[in-house]
Amino acid sequence: MNTALTIAGSDSSGGAGIQADIKTMTANGVYAMSAITALTAQNTTGVTGIMEVTPDFLSLQLEAIFTDIYPDAVKTGMVSSGELIKTISATLKKYNARNIVVDPVMVATSGAKLISDEAIEILKAELLPLATVITPNIPEAEVLSGMTIKNEEDMIKAAKAIYEKFNCNVLLKGGHQINDANDLLYRDGGYVWFKGKRIDNPNTHGTGCTLSSAIASNLAKGENLDDAVKHAKEYISGALAAMLDLGKGSGPLAHCYTLL
Repeated sequence: MNTALTIAGSDSSGGAGIQADIKTMTANGVYAMSAITALTAQNTTGVTGIMEVTPDFLSLQLEAIFTDIYPDAVKTGMVSSGELIKTISATLKKYNARNIVVDPVMVATSGAKLISDEAIEILKAELLPLATVITPNIPEAEVLSGMTIKNEEDMIKAAKAIYEKFNCNVLLKGGHQINDANDLLYRDGGYVWFKGKRIDNPNTHGTGCTLSSAIASNLAKGENLDDAVKHAKEYISGALAAMLDLGKGSGPLAHCYTLL
């Protein structure tokens, strides 16, 4: 059985973070493993507490995984401290990890910055160059490219700039009133659009985590990058279209809709 590892924070309400990642990987037919970067107290209405693990303990988790069940793909999500990012990149290099999908969680959809400037610089220097593909949203792509993105042409220019700067493929997610559900994959010096169907579902908690984990799962199974993205978008559409409605805020997706 193919295997995938998520390195991310825990979401106690199960809609995002490692819980979403494990459900997604399982639903997409791979064996899921996790290394937890932080515990969070959160639900569909917000986050009330965060407890970060130490770099040493994160290192122990990663060593335990790589020395026993080697992952066919790795996904990284929310990592808020520079020291934890350094720990991750050192281990990925040490074990020659492959099929690395980096969700560069830096800026919330609202525009609020989620990690420090120092951590962003370490992320750029240490982790992005190791990635097979990164999956920024529009605000994150603006930070990484140093550009303002207002339309399709800007998306292409920003993705190309990120690709050239960090030597990694870029899946620039639409949304933010720009292209809505259409995502741009810039790879190997060229690009392809993945058109999405707008699904009117207000419950979108954890969509970024879910998409990156689905891509990692498909890469773990041996799919090429274009197919991995295509099938991940189809999975996300199905999880949204199932119209799960839980919680008082922006609720989670139906990650296991294929089992319902």
